[in-house]
Amino acid sequence: MTRNVMLELAGIAIVSGLFVLSGAVFLPAETWGSSHDLSEPLYYQDGSGKPSYSATPKADENGQAYVPIYEDKPLAQPEGPASGSSASRTDPISSEGKILYYRNPMGLPDTSPTPKKDSMGMDYIAVYADEAGDDSGAVRISPAKIQTLGVRTEVVAMRPVDRSTRVVGRVVVDEARVVTIDPRFEGWITKLFANTTGVSVKRGEPLFAVYSPEVALTEEEYLIAASAGGASVIGSGDMKSATLRKLKYMGIPDEEISRLRRTGVANQEIIYRSPTSGTVLEKNALEGMRFNAGSSLFRIADLSSVWVLADVFEQDISAIRIGDPVRITIDAFDERAILGEVSFIYPTVESATRTTKIRVIVPNADLLLRDQMYATVEVTSSEPGRDVLSLPTSAILDNGKEQVVLVDRGEGKFEPHSVEIGTRNGAYAEVLRGVERGDKVVVSANFLIDSESNLRAALKNFTAPDQEGNQP
Repeated sequence: MTRNVMLELAGIAIVSGLFVLSGAVFLPAETWGSSHDLSEPLYYQDGSGKPSYSATPKADENGQAYVPIYEDKPLAQPEGPASGSSASRTDPISSEGKILYYRNPMGLPDTSPTPKKDSMGMDYIAVYADEAGDDSGAVRISPAKIQTLGVRTEVVAMRPVDRSTRVVGRVVVDEARVVTIDPRFEGWITKLFANTTGVSVKRGEPLFAVYSPEVALTEEEYLIAASAGGASVIGSGDMKSATLRKLKYMGIPDEEISRLRRTGVANQEIIYRSPTSGTVLEKNALEGMRFNAGSSLFRIADLSSVWVLADVFEQDISAIRIGDPVRITIDAFDERAILGEVSFIYPTVESATRTTKIRVIVPNADLLLRDQMYATVEVTSSEPGRDVLSLPTSAILDNGKEQVVLVDRGEGKFEPHSVEIGTRNGAYAEVLRGVERGDKVVVSANFLIDSESNLRAALKNFTAPDQEGNQP
């Protein structure tokens, strides 16, 4: 073999070797395994397509390895014959965005890096990157859902807001219209006319008949003095005048004294009549009962006018003046509003509740208002309203610890903002801190949005599981 031929063969061998090396370097990725060998998979899926997942590599009961699922290539192609069956499987990552994790369908603070079911067989719900919200509790809602919920917003702006104080009150009997029947002598009730509590009586109507030895003896003394011509004298007055004064001091009705003087006959029984028209609130009298002087037998009240007493917190009492207009809503009659004005402010503060009572006189000709009925009292300050930064009261969500409004940031994003509220009336409230002029706040369906925001903020605290499926 000549020298030239040997050199040509050597050159061919070298070139072939280079091609072999280049083939080893530039072989397609499928022959070396997945191009994702350098990154961690999100989770592993059963190679046969069953809805079975694992956070770590594993094999099924037939020894077939689970398929790794990557972020940018949801379904990796396994080597060997199984790769053909994977073509029919769907992409587990929704086209709406990247799945961060799966949350419990019942709202429990439990998440999973892979699809799973809860103890009741319900599928966990996927949480996507574009709707997971952020640490502030903001939430995104699709335009279709906004329309379904009926979300409405209103602008935070400068408005005149009158000082309005809304408190709880109750109906009570007008103390100036209450009388008690407590005879100033002892005796026995022989006949009871007003025999039930709650019965209505008129002025002069008989309440009961009574026999009193003391009253009968005084009437006899009067008749003796009258028959003696008034000659008997006690001190500087005569017996006749003294006995008449004694009967008046004992509370004997004028009509009984007139009858005695006219007929000259002492009665064994006298009729005790009602001194006013009203309703019997209390009845302690029974037929045949003996009573002592000063015993309270009846309590009668005129209910044609009643009081409404309201408890105002001490920090609000400085804004209330006598004569301020009041709007009263009785819980038993929601559609009926009663207008009045503050007639009296009590001079004391309840130590337990730190409240002061105010009084409103309310007409009650139809007697619909009853003692101890609950009422809602709204007092409007007589001072003219001033322009302040305000928002609708319907936008305020009060959770007991703070007051929150939902601010519309556009494109379906709503942010919860803690606010500090000042003066308020029925429609608007002064806002001291938390939002700016021009912000749009949600005034309807805000509770539903707030519930969604709170849920997602709570789930955010249970951050998405790590690649190995461990939860913090």
